[in-house]
Amino acid sequence: MRKLDRRQAALGAAGLVAGGFVTARLLPEETLLRDRRPRRSRVAIISANNYSAEIEDVLLSGLRLFRLNLQGKSVLLKPNLVEFISGVEVNTNPLLVGAAAEAFLKLGAKSVVVGEGPGHQRDTYLVLADSGFDIELRSRKIRFVDLNRDGLFAVPTKATYTGLGHLWLPKTLLTSGFVVSMPKIKTHHWAGVTLSMKNMFGVIPGARYGWPKNVLHWKGIHRSILDICATAPIQFVIADGIVAMEGNGPLHGTHRHLGKIVLADDPVAADFTCARLMGLNPDGVWHLDRAARFLGNGSRNRIDLLAEELPPQPVPFDVLPEFASLQKHR
Repeated sequence: MRKLDRRQAALGAAGLVAGGFVTARLLPEETLLRDRRPRRSRVAIISANNYSAEIEDVLLSGLRLFRLNLQGKSVLLKPNLVEFISGVEVNTNPLLVGAAAEAFLKLGAKSVVVGEGPGHQRDTYLVLADSGFDIELRSRKIRFVDLNRDGLFAVPTKATYTGLGHLWLPKTLLTSGFVVSMPKIKTHHWAGVTLSMKNMFGVIPGARYGWPKNVLHWKGIHRSILDICATAPIQFVIADGIVAMEGNGPLHGTHRHLGKIVLADDPVAADFTCARLMGLNPDGVWHLDRAARFLGNGSRNRIDLLAEELPPQPVPFDVLPEFASLQKHR
């Protein structure tokens, strides 16, 4: 492990766009943040009723709406692969991940790898096998990287919420030209929701930070999410909401058939849209409220919906009592 040189630092900072200083409602740790929000963000809500062979065509059609320039780029797909629990839809479905890999290759990507660093199970390859990911990726000849044990570089943090001066980040993440967060749409017993931004906990190596990424929990989940996503930018989001989870997520909730895939070129816009699909108020989620001030767009008037509209009155997802306020004032 070693400190990042200038070239690798540039890779780690790829995708960050400098803008003006944030001036409204600043907390002390926000005073040095630069506004990186794009002028407009694009989100596509796409219906998909089940995990079937047709999902690849559905996904490819949705991706084409964004006119992505992937020629010659190495793509990293970061699914939510937490734990295997028989009969419970905990993880991003492997069929969706496999379909995404094929779609990006068809759109011109030079290569596609799948990477994850589970926070609960130390044996990543056991989760990979039990969850069906191993068979799916092998059948498509897609390489998997255990981000918990990848080569590491120290990257200076691009936000100051945790007080950590740097984050140790995997080589595969830093050398990828196009990072795609692929969360499972779920509620979360500590963060309220776990979507594309929370999904990036999995790029933080357990071999360095402990299980379940203890250092980040001690620093605060919401604060850690913001520092991670500011330092390790997400270029695209594919959120699995075909079968989502409500209640006591991210592991012990109940299934909720949402029948949607959410695509976006801005993780903040993606998470705000996913929360609204869940019938929850994204402004009530601490890390989303802060992220919408500097990292991406949460306001409806700065998000262009390319496919389906949000339902006018979605039935709110069940949440734990401490998050009941998320079900109000949407």
